[in-house]
Amino acid sequence: MEFSTAADLRTALEGTGYLADDELATIAWLATRLHRPLLVEGEPGTGKTALAEALAEAAGVPLIRLQCHEGIDASQALYDWDFPRQILHLRAVEAVDGAASLADVESGLFDERFLVARPILRALREAPAVLLIDEIDRADDEFEAFLLEVLSTWQVSIPELGTVRATTPPLVVLTSNRTREVHDALKRRCLYQWLEHPSLKRELAIVRSRAPEVPDALAEQVVRAIHAVRTDGELLKPPGVAETLDWARALHELGVRELDTASAAASLGVAVKYREDAVRVRAALEKILAK
Repeated sequence: MEFSTAADLRTALEGTGYLADDELATIAWLATRLHRPLLVEGEPGTGKTALAEALAEAAGVPLIRLQCHEGIDASQALYDWDFPRQILHLRAVEAVDGAASLADVESGLFDERFLVARPILRALREAPAVLLIDEIDRADDEFEAFLLEVLSTWQVSIPELGTVRATTPPLVVLTSNRTREVHDALKRRCLYQWLEHPSLKRELAIVRSRAPEVPDALAEQVVRAIHAVRTDGELLKPPGVAETLDWARALHELGVRELDTASAAASLGVAVKYREDAVRVRAALEKILAK
């Protein structure tokens, strides 16, 4: 995963449709050069997950994703054994070779063919790759501690098979919506970037890049409307860039050439996903579209 300069990485990201500013391109480039994980925090919809996807595409390497959730443990992230196949193997051995020793049977049960590699083990084995650890803030303290150890050594130990080491460390991108604070120990291991919603100019460029079929005039109206909606600090969940793209594409599919209150109200569910927010935005549509 080689990019000579941060500018080269930014250009490669633009080729995938992801428009990064100088600050983000620089910190991402440093992560590739220093082999350090990159922790990206920000509101939902600011492009955190899309960054990892774009980095993998730009570098031409696999994207391996680990979706965090409450209660996730090491076995779900690292590896597990295929228990049903092990049972079938055991029965087959008993049927064919009833004289097989216990040691031989046990060694056969924990063979590589029965190992189920989860995302972290896959990333260590398949590197160079991009390992996306999505929404780390949903996991608990114990999982963070496990993760810190793996990211410090780039290796894991499988008692039955030995130690697996990454010949080339994967590029690890951790994302957080900041529903809770990530512990300092993990943050210190990572490079860090906070992502804001893009400026109007940058978001318009994103829409033109990712949805070129949408007429420029309509794209600008949609982006201006989204920015006006985001300025309402009382929304439960302001729309992100993904919602901007979806809304622009949906309006284009509807044959809308110019955004008005009728078309905006009819398609608002594409951009706003909470009932309370929809009621609030719908009541203010005329004011929003006038901006």
